[in-house]
Amino acid sequence: MVDFLADNNLCGQAILRIVSRGNAIIAELLRLSDFIPPVFRLKDKNDQQKYGDIICDFSYFKGAEYYEGKLEAKAELQDLDEEFRENNTEILSRFYLAFESVHKYIVDLNRYLDDLNDGVYIQQTLETVLLNEDGKQLLCEALYLYGVMLLVIDQKIEGEVRERMLVSYYRYSAARSSVDSNLDDICKLLRSTGFSSQPGAKRPASYPDSYFQRVPISATFISMVIGRLRSDDIYNQVSAYPLPEHRSTALANQAAMLYVCLFFSPSILHTQQAKMREIVDKYFPDNWVISIYMGITVNLVEAWEPYKAAKTALNYTLDSANIKEQATRYAASLESQRSQVQQRLKEGFLREEIILDHIPKLLNCLRDCNVAIRWLMLHSAESAYDLNNKRLRQVRDQVLSDSKYKPKILFQLLLDTAQFEFMLKEMFKQMLSEKQLKWESYKKEGSERMTELAEVFSGVKPLTRVEKNENLQAWFREISKQIESLNYEDSTAAGRKTAQLIQALIEVQEFHQLESNLQVCQFLADTRKFLHQMIRTINIKEEVLITMQIVGDLSYAWQIIDSFTSIMQESIRVSPPMVTKLRATFLKLASALDLPLLRINQANSADLLSVSQFYSGELVAYVRKVLQIIPESMFTSLAKIIKLQIHDIMEVPTRLDKDKLKDYSQLGARYEVDPKQLLEDGIRKELVKRVAYALHKGLIFNPKAKPSELMPKLKEMAATMDGFYRSFEYIQDYVSIYGLKIWQEEVSRIINYNVEQECNSFLRTKIQDWQSVHQSTHIPIPKFASVDESATFIGRLCREILRITDPKVTCYMDQMNTWYDLKSHQEVTNNRVFSEIQNTLGTFGLNGLDRLLCFMIVKELQNFLTMLQKTILRDKAAVDVFKAMVAAVNPVQGIVANSTKVYTSAVAKSQKIWGSYLESIMKVGQMQILRQQIANELNFSCKFDSKHLGAALENLNKSLLADIEAHYQDPTFPYPKEDNTLLYEITAYLEAAGIHNPLNKIYITTKRLPYFPIINFLFVIAQLPKLQYSKNQGMTCRKATDPVDWLPLVLGMLTLLKQFHSRYTQQFLALIGQFIRSIMEQCTSQKIPDMPSDVVGALMFLEDYVKYTKLSRKVVEAHVPSLIFDEFRTIL
Repeated sequence: MVDFLADNNLCGQAILRIVSRGNAIIAELLRLSDFIPPVFRLKDKNDQQKYGDIICDFSYFKGAEYYEGKLEAKAELQDLDEEFRENNTEILSRFYLAFESVHKYIVDLNRYLDDLNDGVYIQQTLETVLLNEDGKQLLCEALYLYGVMLLVIDQKIEGEVRERMLVSYYRYSAARSSVDSNLDDICKLLRSTGFSSQPGAKRPASYPDSYFQRVPISATFISMVIGRLRSDDIYNQVSAYPLPEHRSTALANQAAMLYVCLFFSPSILHTQQAKMREIVDKYFPDNWVISIYMGITVNLVEAWEPYKAAKTALNYTLDSANIKEQATRYAASLESQRSQVQQRLKEGFLREEIILDHIPKLLNCLRDCNVAIRWLMLHSAESAYDLNNKRLRQVRDQVLSDSKYKPKILFQLLLDTAQFEFMLKEMFKQMLSEKQLKWESYKKEGSERMTELAEVFSGVKPLTRVEKNENLQAWFREISKQIESLNYEDSTAAGRKTAQLIQALIEVQEFHQLESNLQVCQFLADTRKFLHQMIRTINIKEEVLITMQIVGDLSYAWQIIDSFTSIMQESIRVSPPMVTKLRATFLKLASALDLPLLRINQANSADLLSVSQFYSGELVAYVRKVLQIIPESMFTSLAKIIKLQIHDIMEVPTRLDKDKLKDYSQLGARYEVDPKQLLEDGIRKELVKRVAYALHKGLIFNPKAKPSELMPKLKEMAATMDGFYRSFEYIQDYVSIYGLKIWQEEVSRIINYNVEQECNSFLRTKIQDWQSVHQSTHIPIPKFASVDESATFIGRLCREILRITDPKVTCYMDQMNTWYDLKSHQEVTNNRVFSEIQNTLGTFGLNGLDRLLCFMIVKELQNFLTMLQKTILRDKAAVDVFKAMVAAVNPVQGIVANSTKVYTSAVAKSQKIWGSYLESIMKVGQMQILRQQIANELNFSCKFDSKHLGAALENLNKSLLADIEAHYQDPTFPYPKEDNTLLYEITAYLEAAGIHNPLNKIYITTKRLPYFPIINFLFVIAQLPKLQYSKNQGMTCRKATDPVDWLPLVLGMLTLLKQFHSRYTQQFLALIGQFIRSIMEQCTSQKIPDMPSDVVGALMFLEDYVKYTKLSRKVVEAHVPSLIFDEFRTIL
């Protein structure tokens, strides 16, 4: 008969693929459970208020029109809904595919069962498959895995969250319009059960059996699977546990399968007492806490509470006398095994001959240890008991008191057992690999000894006092031939024959009085020894390793091992060599990976890589978590070093007298740690944690503080960061790491991640943590709760700078690069603040600040345009003013008649619209000044610290611009293609080196707007009366109560016009020029000798406009005579 799992057996391959997929689905569900967007839980009041109308549960399906109508009624809700869709579609699709695969799994299983019944697979029926060992295992696993999926979904992804996700997916995807979509069936299967995994939560009625029956499965199939699980040892595990008291451990995996499958047939749990009694007697006579899949633990006391027959049957196990008996038995076993294992771990005990002579004893020791560890770990685990339940609390308390439970002692036994197991396995593997070579060498040695003895008795080979004996000579030759003829391949016959040869050698020594000759005796003894070794070696079988693998299974502790983390870390801290024993424990835990991967591997499934990566990633993350104590201890010492570096240690002079060397020497803590990747990652993780916390705590500002806390806090932060940096530099050689490289990489990652998070508030499509290039699962950057409107420290720093340089309360003096308070005329801050930020946060900090300011400028310009379009251009009175003004100024080349009246009237009529207009323009201008200052600081430090890089970038930039200009003049010259990232990449370098002009940037895309040049012209001349010219200070504000800061006004206007087509700028400049000419013409005709202050302001505006845009002066002279431009400063 064809092997059931053979490639050409369609029946076997079909069910194997289903089971393989089942394991992969569970891994995907567990993986996704860590990525549920928190907003779907609606736990937060803010989330409820913000998203309550767009996130719905299944009640949506009862009134979809009502919900959609509510959204359509409010534009802001539609906008929020669209933003929510953009941010969550990807993750929702991933969850939906996982949910769909669960439904597809059970549909495929049902189809397979139908095919079996319909005779699609020739000569195979449900009964014949269940008679086959592999078939029986796979059918049982298929039903069990479906049950595990349902339990995992309900435990890890709450019912309400599932419903909200499915409704959101339905609303946002095209699935509803697809004919073959099975969304309805998925919703029916996964609708909320009312179950909550929170401690103390009430269990819903008929849970989980009603949940398990949502998709009907053949009752015959369920009954036969449960029958097989009840009666058979489907995995032949009992052979690995010969002792009857170990039977429940031997059948533990099968017991977990039976537990899950029984929910598909709840009548057994409810009413069939005989069956339940049989099940409990066989599987649960001494245990009630089980692991159902990859360490997910279940307490039968709680799980079977609603089922009468199950509860009654379990009462015998839960009898306090039985609990006491089991607890004391395992406690005694723990004590006795501890001393045995420690004895066997002593140096030199585990030798090859001892292992070969005592294989059964050593295996029994391993069994006893593992069974005791399993029982005590599961039955004492706090996570397995709901402590709000009085009955469960009593049971746990009794277990702890009767077993005198001490987690440290249990953990010590686990460590010792893992180490013992590891050493035994490694030695056994080596012996197995060398088995044939050793056997052949022993055979050769034995045969040669017999040949030599034959020659001794021939009388040819001289040996003291040995007479010639032809009979013995022939006999020894025959024995030599017999040894030579032993066949390694036929181990049973060879073993029997070897034993007979040993006996023959003992007899020949006795009957022929050979004892008198010591040398002959020695030859015989050696040969017997070699033959004994051959028997031992032939008994080295792979079955022993398989038994060790089965006995050493630790998959049940996949989750509860976490409760021992603090003990592990304390052990490492006290005794670092403990890490070697922990290694064995982690390797033992890694054996749990075999469980989900076995079937996936057998099916040659493409899921093997992703599933193994997920589980091994989980294990590695746990190992990292435990070993994090090493860098933590290191950084504790580092904190002391920081204190010494900053306060106590004197700088070592360049030249030093030999006799003074001792005064300058410092002794530091040294770490004898293997400098592998794990340690480096641990150090990085601890560095990130501490630096991120220092930045979070150090950069919190009080907005009411006078003067601002900005500079003191930056200085303090700079000292802290310098202390970190110097100490890190100090210890790098002790642990053999590249300290500067790690420092640069991690600090830049922290700052870039925080900038990214801060910029998220300006983006519609947010960058989630799992999408971020800066965030890492192994070395995570911590997130802190926001203390104000900013999400991170970089946002707080940026907003504090904006607050203290606010144009409404300060005046910026460009010549001094300084901001002064409008009322007190005291200096508020100056460009040194950016040098201080450079000292504190480095280049990446300044660069991040610059990027954040870009986002703020974009947001401000977008808000400005919205205000312009929705408020100003919809104000009929304002639009009438603009129309009248357009008529009055045409043609622009001419002069406006009665200009003072025309302009004054237009400004007066439009006065009310300029308040918010001015605020936006000045905010943009203020941020542009800050960007300029940052660019200057970056460029200065680049030239100072990396002059070659700075020069190379400048030259490359100039040559690229020259090539691009040449291309536009003659298109035959080359130009970078669309897929060439050169321009994009060099821009990032140029901005980091401060080689760019923020004023030339295009921040937003714009459309044509009516009256735009006129509106801006009116706005500028409306502000001129609020300003006055001073020889020392330039243009300043007339009244502190009506503040206008000159440079932010000019740069804000310049930036705004830069976003539009250049013809708007031309028209705007022409209007300003016409204004100057018209007013000057009127002054001349009325014989007013002094130049009006508004004209001075307009000329200053044009002069500064030309200066900052780096335009040619001819652009302005086209609208204002050069004479006026040349003379106006001389008459001021």
